[in-house]
Amino acid sequence: MSPRKYALPALIAAMGWLAIVPLARAQYQSSSKYGAAGVQAPSVSGQAVPSMIPQGEMALPQVNVPANAANQFERGAILSLPDMFARQWNPAEEIAPEGLISERYLRSSDNTARLITLKEAIYIAIHNNPALRAVELDPVAATEGVRSANAAFDPDTTSQLDTSKNVSPVTSPFQAPGSLAYTQKYYDWNFGVNKVSAVTNGTFGITFDNNRTYTNSVFSSVNPLYQPTLEASLVQPLLRNFGVNFATINVRLAESAQRGSQWSYGSALQDFVQRIGGDYWAVVGARENLQVAESALKFNSDLVRVNRVSVQVGTLAPIDLQEAQSAAATAEANVYAAEAALKSSRSQLRQDVMLNPAGTFLPENVEPSDQPNPNREISDTEETALEKMVQYSPRLGGMREAIRTAMLQVKFQENQLLPQLNLGTEFGVTAVTGSVPCVSNFGQPGANCDVPGLNATPGKFNGQKLPFGGTYGDALNKLLSASFYNYAAVITFEMPLDNAAAKAALAQSRVAYEQSRLQYRAALNQAVTAIEAALANLNADVKRAEATREATYFAEKSLRDEQVRFRVGMATTHDLLQYQSELVTAQGNQVSANIDLENARLALWYAEGTLLRAFNIDFEVQNPHESPWYARF
Repeated sequence: MSPRKYALPALIAAMGWLAIVPLARAQYQSSSKYGAAGVQAPSVSGQAVPSMIPQGEMALPQVNVPANAANQFERGAILSLPDMFARQWNPAEEIAPEGLISERYLRSSDNTARLITLKEAIYIAIHNNPALRAVELDPVAATEGVRSANAAFDPDTTSQLDTSKNVSPVTSPFQAPGSLAYTQKYYDWNFGVNKVSAVTNGTFGITFDNNRTYTNSVFSSVNPLYQPTLEASLVQPLLRNFGVNFATINVRLAESAQRGSQWSYGSALQDFVQRIGGDYWAVVGARENLQVAESALKFNSDLVRVNRVSVQVGTLAPIDLQEAQSAAATAEANVYAAEAALKSSRSQLRQDVMLNPAGTFLPENVEPSDQPNPNREISDTEETALEKMVQYSPRLGGMREAIRTAMLQVKFQENQLLPQLNLGTEFGVTAVTGSVPCVSNFGQPGANCDVPGLNATPGKFNGQKLPFGGTYGDALNKLLSASFYNYAAVITFEMPLDNAAAKAALAQSRVAYEQSRLQYRAALNQAVTAIEAALANLNADVKRAEATREATYFAEKSLRDEQVRFRVGMATTHDLLQYQSELVTAQGNQVSANIDLENARLALWYAEGTLLRAFNIDFEVQNPHESPWYARF
């Protein structure tokens, strides 16, 4: 057929295209909650919102864990005792707050959406995400481990107050004349304190025991009797468990473990920030892919209408309409798939960010406001990236702390290889006072009986009074004179013949130390590989984004040229659909390249350990050292 025969049908088709396209609506109606344009509900970008985001959630998060973070979980030792006692006797069962969630609450949701930047999304997520908040408590728990280690030097006080009475039949007529019962009654009030020295690792002890005894026996020369006793003791290791700063080695191990826990939290925080970034750009990419799919569907739907009119007027063959209808159906299926991907990515971002000012079960929806920026410059080189990696990487920092812990363990086990040689000393003073009644011995004057003119026999109590009369206060005064005392000194030695257990433990600690060093070297090698791969991917994605942008530009230009040829009858429907398919592919590649570029930046910052700093989040490991008064001596 000659070109002239195509002229009239082509003119009619072109006129129909121009008349229909501005008024035509795609058969497909977007079921996306916010459509392809973004936010349907109020946003934070200058529009009124039903509930404001709490100011603290938008602020720079304080991610460092100070030592006093554990104070909120502690209670006063004295003030909380009545409450603890009452709770012990409360028959009511305690129900966790999660067990009180109502069905109505489970059905609640916040259907608004807010435009927020990536930095805002990260800040809000750090404040609200329960999984990250749970990890944040690990260093807090480790802080209590440091306090528990210091508690070894906390003085241990003891006290005992008791009374007892014993009434038994007399067994001798001289035991308790005039009574059938022999009675004894005791009162004790004893006090003591023990303290482990934070300097020498020795154990000091002071005991103050008091006894009051009363009996109806006539043979008791001092009755009632007061007998206070004051004793001081020391058990000092001289070889094993002794050395410069050895007493506090468990405290230093606990502090090292706490710093390791902070590094682990920093690693988890960096993982979380990268995850939020990935979620954020996944929504942006899914949204742009939906726009591409909907644009393709509209193009194909409009082409179906144009071809249907052309078939009806006889200027096109039915096969052109069928080909356009097939392409439109495929485009509609692609839209549904893109919608599902967008809904899934939005749900993931919403649940990770947990923006919930309304306090509903399902948090508020989040809509990204940032767009990919392919023109952002890359300033990192391999050398600078490696330097940052060693300095800032929380994973490497945690492994270095593990090496320090292993070194302390070796030092501890080396000490345990020594024999057990302990020096024990004790010194005590005592006194006796009380009432000194006259005690007769078978009718003869006995102790405390003053018989005038009686010739005293040396070494015997011939009526003399015992020098123990007085009150309890007199006993305390006599105690200080140290007239009656006792002392002891003992040296103990213990060591297994082969000391096999200590040798094995020392060997294990050395193996663990060597493992930690080799693991650190291996991690450095992996980190170097990660840095090189991240830089390579970032540079490739920069060029890829530029190439796909050019490909999209030329694909759009080719499609426009092909549309002109189609209008004048020089191109078929198949040719037009082929160019349109190439444009869709180019647009999808551009979206993918731009999103991959943003993720590649996140990956480089992650490998360097500077991901938190990139968003102005200053993570620093805090010194967990505490020096309570009892751990200073």
